[in-house]
Amino acid sequence: MQIHTPNWVKHAIFYQIFPDRFSRTQQLKQKLLQAVSFEDWAAAPTLYGYKGGDLWGVIERLDYLSDLGINAIYFTPIFQSASNHRYHTHDYYRVDPLLGGNEAFKALLDAAHARDIKVVLDGVFNHASRGFFFFHDILENGQLSPWLDWFKIEGWPLSPYNVEQPANYACWDNNRALPQFNHANPMVREYIMEIAEYWIKAGIDGWRLDVPACVEAEGFWQEFRERVKAINPEAYIVGEIWEDARQWLDGTQFDGVMNYLFAAPTIAFTAGDRVQVQYVQDRSYRPYPALFAVEYKEAIDKLLGLYDWEIQLAQLNLLDSHDTARVLTIAGGDRASVELATLLLLTFPGAPSIYYGDEVGLPGGIDPDSRQGFPPESQWNGELLALHRDLIALRHRHEALRIGKYKSVYASGQCYVFERRLEAEVLLVAVNAGTEPARVTLEAPGETYPRKVLFGPGQVEAAEGHLELSLPARSGLVLG
Repeated sequence: MQIHTPNWVKHAIFYQIFPDRFSRTQQLKQKLLQAVSFEDWAAAPTLYGYKGGDLWGVIERLDYLSDLGINAIYFTPIFQSASNHRYHTHDYYRVDPLLGGNEAFKALLDAAHARDIKVVLDGVFNHASRGFFFFHDILENGQLSPWLDWFKIEGWPLSPYNVEQPANYACWDNNRALPQFNHANPMVREYIMEIAEYWIKAGIDGWRLDVPACVEAEGFWQEFRERVKAINPEAYIVGEIWEDARQWLDGTQFDGVMNYLFAAPTIAFTAGDRVQVQYVQDRSYRPYPALFAVEYKEAIDKLLGLYDWEIQLAQLNLLDSHDTARVLTIAGGDRASVELATLLLLTFPGAPSIYYGDEVGLPGGIDPDSRQGFPPESQWNGELLALHRDLIALRHRHEALRIGKYKSVYASGQCYVFERRLEAEVLLVAVNAGTEPARVTLEAPGETYPRKVLFGPGQVEAAEGHLELSLPARSGLVLG
């Protein structure tokens, strides 16, 4: 079958926003929020506290994102919930009042689209929460509830809070706050499909699907795709799959996945033995042990061989997220590691995704530390921000960096070089992850490699049949 993915995704640069921590408006539009007490914005985040970021605040920062070159936003959940991360959904049709409610979201969607910025929402469809109306009815009415078959009840009495007793219902990750839907129930299935359709009709540009591998009902994600695409054929459907995703990337389910298979080797190559293993050892991606260039080439070539090229161009590539420590902290605070990894991120096939604050050097360990408040401008790392701006602009200027073919052309020691090629346009990207200057010779008989430096401090010398690259320590170079 011919695989089709949304064309706009291939040219997108995403910015991931954790709404409670990105921006808190100074012009409250809801009286009920004027008396709400939030945690101090600059204080270390806690598991349960709110800092009060809202969608009105995001609107106020849209010009900042547009100036950065962002043209797509992925929001972690925004629906009503009793948690700061909002993966405990209470009402799928109501934007959380703390975020400004449906009114704020409508204003945000309009303001983003006016700036040609797409908006993708997080769909948590494997499980709901104890406060979700249908499950709450079961807690109130027991075996007489009309909604029993919406969940996987295993015995009585239910124990939603007392950990000394069995929960007696299926819950995600053994967390009794998150009762799992019974997707075998046709009404549950229809309910979720209608939620997906409702927000696509409201104007969102796609869904990021939380833990979709946990939904095992036959044909569920195929139907989800058919119904979403029937409304908007260019809607983006991206799954949270951390490992080999071929099962879901056959063209009938997801357009792409969160590409942790890119993140892990990229950090292992650029940060090397600087990686702080305590921040990643409990995760299902492994940015360690350190990789040399040949090993990195092998990992990337293997990744690019997994999926159809149309799928590769729609992957959501990332270095970190709300579920991981931040790349700066993983790399032990080494800025050069972040810079090299960002260069590889923004020159790789697929849609790069920047986790809010990474562009200004926001650190953060394991959750909840990775979800700190976006810092004031006085605390921004200006050089890192400038690097992001330059690389994003470079990607926007050169179509070959977005949809051009990818080919590894050199790997030795800690130096790696690849080309992006689209018809007559060829760009070379070279990275020296080592601590010493390096000289790279590229044999190019019968070919003319680009010689103009588009990015980076290195130098290039051309001779008959080959190209000589001089790369300072811990640096990258782009030729075009």
